[in-house]
Amino acid sequence: MPIYRAIRNKNRCPSHPGAVISDILEDIDKTKSEIASLLGISRQQLYDILTEKKPVSAQVSVRIAKLLGGSPESWLRMQASHDAWHAERSVDVSKIPTLQEA
Repeated sequence: MPIYRAIRNKNRCPSHPGAVISDILEDIDKTKSEIASLLGISRQQLYDILTEKKPVSAQVSVRIAKLLGGSPESWLRMQASHDAWHAERSVDVSKIPTLQEA
């Protein structure tokens, strides 16, 4: 049986974990206030994550993994991919040389 690998278009920004959480919460019969309480974070912190204004920290990733599933590492990788994609497009590296191996 062949193995298929998903290849993401490099021009498409990886999803912010907040967008994924928001999609998951649409199917859960709880208010955002209840979710924030269950996570042990403020409503504002949850809102900032859901609206992609704040990143998911290591501490919050542990809480999200417990509540919604997945591993803390998977939530952090999602955040890191999102951040790196933006950094690659906003950080000027034109004056930084690439060191060659001897």
